[in-house]
Amino acid sequence: MIRMRKLLLAFGMAALMAATAFAQGRQEDLEKVLTLLDKSSVGFKTLKADFEWDQFQMVVSEHERDNGLMYFKRSGGSVDVGADIQTRGREKKMVLKDGALQILQRKTGQVTSYDTRKKRESFESFLALGFGARGHDLPKNFEVRYAGVENAAGVQSYKLELTPKSAQVRQMFPKITLWIDPRTGMSVQQKLDQGEGDYRIAVYHHIEVNAALPGDAFSLKK
Repeated sequence: MIRMRKLLLAFGMAALMAATAFAQGRQEDLEKVLTLLDKSSVGFKTLKADFEWDQFQMVVSEHERDNGLMYFKRSGGSVDVGADIQTRGREKKMVLKDGALQILQRKTGQVTSYDTRKKRESFESFLALGFGARGHDLPKNFEVRYAGVENAAGVQSYKLELTPKSAQVRQMFPKITLWIDPRTGMSVQQKLDQGEGDYRIAVYHHIEVNAALPGDAFSLKK
């Protein structure tokens, strides 16, 4: 009996040491990714990329997919975002700038505007997260977990799982997952879980950092 207790105690200690080493390794990996994001934020001014969006609604088991071109520009402490959505039948121009989100329906010329100042965190979580922000700023707004390396958009990427600390953002997106390109420190894929099985995935290709942007990247043009 004494021998069995010693064996169990030894096994328990070994398991504890292994778990501790694993946790320390994960923390070191997380620190490496956050540092990479810090470095990529230095000198970041603009970005443009092709994108694909997939909005899935569980209740009707339906995907709504869009694609087009997206533009980002650092503007003071925030990021301006523009998107030319080129999906046939749903062509739109979207601009997030100066606390306002505007969407132009190309077909009808109708413009819809939203004041995003009170929900800036929510909109930037969807549109700008992973592009030019400092990595060590993430823990201010999220519980951040390193989830290993995974292929995303054809790139072996660092995977980060974010749980928003803000109740307002968490109500919209209980969990956000980022896939970070280890070469550039930019997000190549994002998944925003919306609860009850709903989610939105954004995939980015042909990412160009500090590229020249079109003159109308952040303005509506009918």
